[in-house]
Amino acid sequence: MMETPAAASCTRRPLLCLLLLLAALCLRPGFGMYTVNAVYGDTIVMPCPQGVPNNLMFGKWKYEMADTSPVFIAFRSTTKKTVQYDDVLEYKDRLSLSENYTLSIKNARISDEKRFVCMLVTVDNVYEEPTVVKVFKQPSQPEIIHPANFLETEKLKMLGECIARESYPDGNITWYKNGNILQPVEGVVVMSLQKVVDQSTGLFTTTSSLQYMPTKKDANAQFACSVTYYGPSGQEKISSEPVVFDVHYPTEKVTIKVLSQRNTIKEGDNITLKCSGNGNPPPQEFLFYIPGEPEGIRSSDTYVMTDVRRNATGEYKCSLIDRSMEDSTTITVHYLDLSLTPSGEVIKQIGEALPISCTISSSRNATMFWIKDNTRMQTSPSFSSLEYKDAGNYICETTLQEVEGLKKRQTLTLIVEGKPQIRMSKKTQSNKSKTIICHVEGFPKPAVQWTTTGSGSIINKTEETNYVNGKFSSKIVISPEENVTLTCIAENQLERTVTSINVSAISIPEYDEPDERNGDNREKVNDQAKLIVGIVVGLLLAALVAGIIYWVYMKKSKPLPRTVSHFLNPPSNSYSPNLCPQSDVNGKSEKAAAQSFQTLVRQEKCYFF
Repeated sequence: MMETPAAASCTRRPLLCLLLLLAALCLRPGFGMYTVNAVYGDTIVMPCPQGVPNNLMFGKWKYEMADTSPVFIAFRSTTKKTVQYDDVLEYKDRLSLSENYTLSIKNARISDEKRFVCMLVTVDNVYEEPTVVKVFKQPSQPEIIHPANFLETEKLKMLGECIARESYPDGNITWYKNGNILQPVEGVVVMSLQKVVDQSTGLFTTTSSLQYMPTKKDANAQFACSVTYYGPSGQEKISSEPVVFDVHYPTEKVTIKVLSQRNTIKEGDNITLKCSGNGNPPPQEFLFYIPGEPEGIRSSDTYVMTDVRRNATGEYKCSLIDRSMEDSTTITVHYLDLSLTPSGEVIKQIGEALPISCTISSSRNATMFWIKDNTRMQTSPSFSSLEYKDAGNYICETTLQEVEGLKKRQTLTLIVEGKPQIRMSKKTQSNKSKTIICHVEGFPKPAVQWTTTGSGSIINKTEETNYVNGKFSSKIVISPEENVTLTCIAENQLERTVTSINVSAISIPEYDEPDERNGDNREKVNDQAKLIVGIVVGLLLAALVAGIIYWVYMKKSKPLPRTVSHFLNPPSNSYSPNLCPQSDVNGKSEKAAAQSFQTLVRQEKCYFF
């Protein structure tokens, strides 16, 4: 049979083959042996791999270590049914041997990691079965200790140390950034690993330090570490809590902003300027450049201007103290001016002209409107001839619709004065009562008084209408037994005006209430028409009586009765100054007498009225 190269080598060098076999056994300590994996601090349970023979006399456990003699630790006799534990210090009060020769060791330690042998002795034989104990200790959760207060871009700096304590066997530490493994990079990512064993416990403490050169992108990066170790079931891993580091980097951009509650700024507002840099930490001081100021104003990141005026409109800048970079913005301070001519209280006479001017000056197009006595006007006021109704409170108001809260208004209080003007009218009702009306215009409101001619007594029973637009009426109602003259007196601070009217005792119905639209002329026509009707009726009756008397006179050639003669030709001393002038008809023909009566008809003031 052909010999293999390995067999030929062993034939020539038997010592070498023996050394290789021993090396293989050392590399695989559990090979051909029963292995028990135990957790540090738990109880190690080691069954005797050899079944208990029938003729067993006793059994013993021992452990073997390199370069030392075996150490017996427990004994059990099948005949005496007793258990004895050898006086071994490290196993004092920790051992327990059952009837089936299973050995238990409480509170497993790293020093328990040995080769234990179960030895069973019969009458004619000795059986030995080895068991290898492996002890594992999970490390504590790794943590990053001694973290840097901050990192700086372009600078390699110690970020921190990751430590995993009390593990067995020792573990390995890995660093992560945002969940990704960090690999060593010369000058950028530098790691060093250190492992320390506690001589009293045999546990390892593993520490890894990390030096890191960050970039601006690492500002919010999460750094963590993990430890990888072997446990009873194989390789396992525990991770630390992530840590975020403050990364310092220089300012690359400056920004200026206007802090305002409104989108627009108007005169009287405050302006707050905010300057910021995008560095970390941000700059704490800046230079502010204000329109009208030749030099920059050094301030913190905020600069406030109060009660600004329109001359604050312009370009604003801020820069770093070293002026290496800056930013600018333009601010418009909106304004609105309004000028009303005339304004305040203005007193004018009725009929005068009053031009009114309301002008606007503003930063944008403004809208203007007028208000009179709380009512918005459709057009702007302008007066070529003032009337009483033009008096009132006028407001010229303007607003900038695009600028919140910017509006102006000015007020004109117009007073239209006038001397009292009087116009009188009358009407007679069917019940003989007569209504006499005194129509008064004027401002300030005139005081009205009524008197009767002759007695001069004052009439107090009057009625007045509302005073509107400088006009009102005062009226009295009378039923005269004889002809009277009524006088209406109107007086204000400017003048006293007096007008009289004759009222007859005749009860013929009259309706000459004036029509305001036609004025005095309409009233005169109505008065004259009523007068003519009354005269015609009276003349017809008088002519009939006069004709009869004249016929009798001519028939008998006797003088006319004194009553008719007195009527036709009354004596001069019988006239009242307010009665009709004389009409001489004595000795005249019927035609002449009729002409005399026609003359009476044309006279405005007569006894009949």
